[in-house]
Amino acid sequence: MDSGKHNHKDSAERSLGKIRGASQLRHAFKLLDADFFNDSKILEIAKGAKELNIPIYRANRKLVARENGGLHDPSVLIFNPEWTGKEAQGAPKRFSCPTLSDIQKPERDEDIAFMNVLELGHLIKTKQITSQELTRIFLHRLKRYNHVLESVVSVTEELAYDQAKRADELLGQGIFLGPLHGIPYGLKDIIAVPGYKTTWGSETFKDQVLNMEAWVYKRLKSAGAVLVGKLVTGSLAYDDIWFGGRTRNPWNIEEFTTGSSAGPAACTSAGMVPFAIGSETAGSMTYPAARCGVTALRPTFGTVGRTGVMSISESLDKLGPFCRTAADCAFILDVIRGQDPDDLSSRDISLHDPFSVDITKLTVGYLEDAEMEVVQVLQSMGVNVVPFKLNYTVDSVQGILNLTMDVDMLAHFDEWQRSGKDDAYEAQDQWPLELRRARIVPAVDYLQAQRARGKLIQEVRKNFMVDAFIGNATDWERVCMGNLVGMPVIVVPTGFKSISDPPSANSRRRTTITTGIYAPPQHDHIALALALAYQSVTDHHKQRPPIDDLGPDDFIPNPPRVMYPPRQLRL
Repeated sequence: MDSGKHNHKDSAERSLGKIRGASQLRHAFKLLDADFFNDSKILEIAKGAKELNIPIYRANRKLVARENGGLHDPSVLIFNPEWTGKEAQGAPKRFSCPTLSDIQKPERDEDIAFMNVLELGHLIKTKQITSQELTRIFLHRLKRYNHVLESVVSVTEELAYDQAKRADELLGQGIFLGPLHGIPYGLKDIIAVPGYKTTWGSETFKDQVLNMEAWVYKRLKSAGAVLVGKLVTGSLAYDDIWFGGRTRNPWNIEEFTTGSSAGPAACTSAGMVPFAIGSETAGSMTYPAARCGVTALRPTFGTVGRTGVMSISESLDKLGPFCRTAADCAFILDVIRGQDPDDLSSRDISLHDPFSVDITKLTVGYLEDAEMEVVQVLQSMGVNVVPFKLNYTVDSVQGILNLTMDVDMLAHFDEWQRSGKDDAYEAQDQWPLELRRARIVPAVDYLQAQRARGKLIQEVRKNFMVDAFIGNATDWERVCMGNLVGMPVIVVPTGFKSISDPPSANSRRRTTITTGIYAPPQHDHIALALALAYQSVTDHHKQRPPIDDLGPDDFIPNPPRVMYPPRQLRL
């Protein structure tokens, strides 16, 4: 009798324990938006997860997630932005290179520093200047202005002089490698170069040296370009804060660049490099290019290989050039594009020559927020311009991008989070917060987001009824949409306006005005051709920021009067 009562009591306690356990688990299931299971099913799921799922998770992490950054073991799930379904056949045709004449070497180094790549290439080819002399000029400017702009991580002086010497020797032998022969440049510091730190902008990785050559670096080296610096990336490619400070805008020294390609944008704007390579996942090129007033091309996804580059999202990350002109963007894209054998997402995309496009045969739409000067200039040059709106019904574009990017990023920085290294991150309201949230995104809902992304792509494709369109390059919805679709955009300077609350009436600081020219995926040549046409009759892109001459009665206060703006997701 007593034994029966005891057994009954034990059974009741076990049942009560299961109820309590199921109740506690139900709270966790609510975070997954999956609290529709009854108690017995919740307990069944927990038992299966413990016995089956978790061992698989751990085995997979041991195989591929012990290193951070996504440099190895890429996913086999490949995003292809192609709309026509036709793959390029054979090696892509190269762009024509316009020839210059009557370009003379300026007397002042300052004037040389603001020449474009084509002009500098002409000076080198005609032996008016050597690559070593040019390299000296830009190394000096990197050192001179970095303390103000906080835009350089490493000056690669020894490597630069070695590469410049080699370029001069080749030219002395009658070998000219093309428009980038002997031209200095910078790389965003998520791009690996042997023998130099690749810090990813993070305190945690600030002493990291990767013994690998990024594919894009190999391409530029083979074209004779000269690496003079590893330029600032926001920490782990997020915004403009890095372990050494926060990168400033040369046009208004109290303002920050925004976006993680902060160093490439600021250094190109300030004449510290003729061009630089940056990256974008969600606004990292468009935002700083617009803020710093430089021309930058975010190419079609898959155009440029990413081997040796820190990865955020394998279906969103893109590399592209920051330059003085659209023509420079075209030359550099032509050098760095092509299939990277170790990047499964890269491909030989067949682009037409942007220098041969007949723009009078194009129909170009303009959005409500387009800079109308651009529209009017192109119209005067024979382009058929029409009002346009890109319609789609998917209303969760920003959410799709955030969820995709955060989960992908966490897969590449799983060890970083599990080991608690995120506690040392420069801005706790950025990656640490987002990736903790990403930890509980269900796999099924990640895939639903990709299905929603596919629906968005189909709708954009259907409604992209023009050859290109013009609109604001930093509209956040458009940034998200463009990156999810994989479409190219070129940011073009279109003017300036006075800053708000200037420190003096004669201040030369300015707010830059820019616009974006968007084209369908694999039609980068259309966007480039339109930008080339616009810049051929305007000079906004030729203006120089006032980093040496702020104006009478203007000075740089310390500390700055402008406070850090609220954090925004600009990757």
